[in-house]
Amino acid sequence: MSKQQTPMEVSTKRSNEKPLVSKTAVIIGVIVVLLLAGLLIWGMLALANNYSGQIEAVRDILIIALALESCLFGVALLLLLIMVIRLVNMLEFEIKPILEKTNETIGMVRGTTTFVSENVVKPVTKANSYVVASRRAFKTLFGDPRKNLPD
Repeated sequence: MSKQQTPMEVSTKRSNEKPLVSKTAVIIGVIVVLLLAGLLIWGMLALANNYSGQIEAVRDILIIALALESCLFGVALLLLLIMVIRLVNMLEFEIKPILEKTNETIGMVRGTTTFVSENVVKPVTKANSYVVASRRAFKTLFGDPRKNLPD
């Protein structure tokens, strides 16, 4: 059987566990990323000094690609907006009436169960209790006297 641990024991257990990544690995990773970024910037500056015409052509191509990407994001945003509008319409004109009809049906069921309980179940239960009481009374009055005495 396993013993249930208190929150204090759980927090103590977590603090004793080793982290997934050590601090030295994080520091080395940050240094490597900074070195790569510095080399990339230095390389771009060196290329810009030596091959300025080609760099301008690449820049223009990247600007065009960025403009096309902006157009694609605009279309995606428009499609998303249309989907949200359709969702709101569906909620308002399809789901809301269904919920209203369901509430109405639940109210009718509640009323029916109350009616049946008051007009069928209670009288039948009361009549049944009278029948059982009268049987018991007749048994007590006209039955075997030895069976009437408590043990």
